Amino acid sequence: MNQRVAITGMGMISSIGNTVEENFNALINGKSGISFIENFDTIHKNVIKVGEIKLTNHELSHQLGLEIDNDFCRTALLGTIAAKQAVKNAGIENINDCRSGLISSTSVGGMDMSEKYYYQYFENDVNRKYITGHDAGDSTHKIAIELGLKGFVSTVSTACSSAANAIMLGARMIQSGQLDRVIVGGTDGLAKFTINGFKTLMILSDVDNQPFDNNRKGLNLGEAAAFLVLESEEIVAKENKKVLAYVAGFGNANDAFHQTASSENGEGAFLAMQKALKSANLAPSAIDYINAHGTATPNNDLSEGRAILRIFEENLPDFSSTKAFTGHTLAAAAAIEAVYSILALEHNVVFPNLNFETPMEEFDLIPETTLKKKPIHNVLSNSFGFGGNCSTVIFSKSK
Repeated sequence: MNQRVAITGMGMISSIGNTVEENFNALINGKSGISFIENFDTIHKNVIKVGEIKLTNHELSHQLGLEIDNDFCRTALLGTIAAKQAVKNAGIENINDCRSGLISSTSVGGMDMSEKYYYQYFENDVNRKYITGHDAGDSTHKIAIELGLKGFVSTVSTACSSAANAIMLGARMIQSGQLDRVIVGGTDGLAKFTINGFKTLMILSDVDNQPFDNNRKGLNLGEAAAFLVLESEEIVAKENKKVLAYVAGFGNANDAFHQTASSENGEGAFLAMQKALKSANLAPSAIDYINAHGTATPNNDLSEGRAILRIFEENLPDFSSTKAFTGHTLAAAAAIEAVYSILALEHNVVFPNLNFETPMEEFDLIPETTLKKKPIHNVLSNSFGFGGNCSTVIFSKSK
């Protein structure tokens, strides 16, 4: 990479905490956020387990100081909270004091409001504001407005790899000199449509998910939002800013195998990791920790496991999936796991892979199951989405 891209701020909200600090405390204390659904009615309420944030839309709106009759979907509310935290954490007082941008990602968008007001759309003009906020870009623009950002604004939606691609695009724009600062990340709220869709695919679990376990039953959906502030080395030097970590490298590839499934040998995942290592100019042996995609579905964990073994062979670094804490948060997943990767670098810890009991019969691949302290300089984070979109980002220590 021609220019290192500094990470100077981060913010997040998930089922295990409403701030970065709360999330870290939950991770090091093994506190999962998987539970039954409470925030809305569904036939799956006492059957399917999810990573739900136990705050209502009204409470989230109040936290942001919004009017009660606002047209923010849950995705926009969560995203705004996380983005504001990130900007504050970066010590930014005037977001427009340099060439700044926002790249947000989402899969769910305003679906929670669309499904709630769909049948009243033609009956009452008042409800139309919720339907017009359905598209993915609407939540991004709402976040930008709340931040006061007047620069570049864009939305990425590549399923579960979305936030990784937002991070990549932001890094590229800084490297190419188009922007000096980019707020990047992802946000997705839970919705009945999403739950029903994944239920139809038969990949949801009715128990706490077990990444990389031989008896894994499927994923728990989750909701979350997380954002990073990326800044150029010039801005960091000019303002003498504290750097949390660096985006050292990244890679994207398409599995080109199936609409929703990954190939059995993990070709797309293998290529994404290979490209990321080359981009970072790092050998596989330089990776100290892998934050795996690890969805706990039969297909993903087998495919990703084989890809990891193809890359690292006999020198497998410590790895774990943190989705057993939060559930699979779709477009937000890569963003919250980017924050977790940075926390691993800052605190020199490997987070545990909860609920693991039995190694997979296909290979001898055992994740870290307890909190482990060790020197960590480079973390590789995987994110793979429907449509075969595979993305890997490598984060490196600031010092």
